[in-house]
Amino acid sequence: MNLLLKRILVGTAAIVGALAVAGGAFAGFQVHAFHASLDKVYDVKVPSVTRSNDPFVLARGKHLAESIAPCALSDCHGPDLGGGKTINVGPLGRFTAPNVSAGGLGAAYSDGELFRLLRHGLKRDGRSVRFMPAHEFNWLSDDDLIAIISYVRTLPAVAKDNGPFEIGVLGEVLDRFDLIPLDIARRIDHANVELAPPPNAGANYGAFLARACTGCHGKTLAGGPIPGAPPDLPVPLNLTPDASGLRGWSFEDFRHTLTTGVRKNGKKLATMMPTAAYGKLDDLEMHALWAYLASLPPRPFGAR
Repeated sequence: MNLLLKRILVGTAAIVGALAVAGGAFAGFQVHAFHASLDKVYDVKVPSVTRSNDPFVLARGKHLAESIAPCALSDCHGPDLGGGKTINVGPLGRFTAPNVSAGGLGAAYSDGELFRLLRHGLKRDGRSVRFMPAHEFNWLSDDDLIAIISYVRTLPAVAKDNGPFEIGVLGEVLDRFDLIPLDIARRIDHANVELAPPPNAGANYGAFLARACTGCHGKTLAGGPIPGAPPDLPVPLNLTPDASGLRGWSFEDFRHTLTTGVRKNGKKLATMMPTAAYGKLDDLEMHALWAYLASLPPRPFGAR
């Protein structure tokens, strides 16, 4: 399982029931609203951005691109940014992260347009990007976004065509019920983007890091079966300090799990857990994420 797929494995049972009752008119209305929202042009100016060649900045950008904003993972745009794997999800559609290297879409974007894309989830034409989870990491500071841009600009051009990207009707309807984030820009308060405090080992910073966990583990991070998900999908674990979750865990237990993919009880994490990204969090980031998880109220397994 990969980072893209985990974004779309969300509950469908209630929506399917609603469709059965309301029929085609209901679906048609939601599909129309979905496309109307995607057609909206947002009035967000392209900022002036100056990229850096400083080795420290480039190293920071590489770290972020492989961990917190993991665009350079094989499950997203790929280490060379030449495009990711095609994920077939039945009636929800087929999704492929495009080639964003200098040999693909990266060549079409200025540094300022790329900055706006990362902060606001907007394409060059001012319309919403589809499916790219900018809303999960757009809290990074201006300097961090510039570091990412500076790093990705150092990667060579890749000559590779984009794979298929097709959204099914069910996916469009689920987006309108906020069950699948496909229309990203409408989920961002463009006038008041909340930025994280400077990186620190506290729960206040960890709360931002944990935003990427909610797609699988639920808003409360208590895990449990994802409603409507395929029966063979691994069940996300409870990340709260409940007896069914992380009660009794130490920071070292947590770090070991993220870096090795092996839980405290010796069991391997399901392949859907993106340890390739979270295992690259640095010591401060891991402490911050742990501090936040440890501060959560205990919730029983499945209380998503």
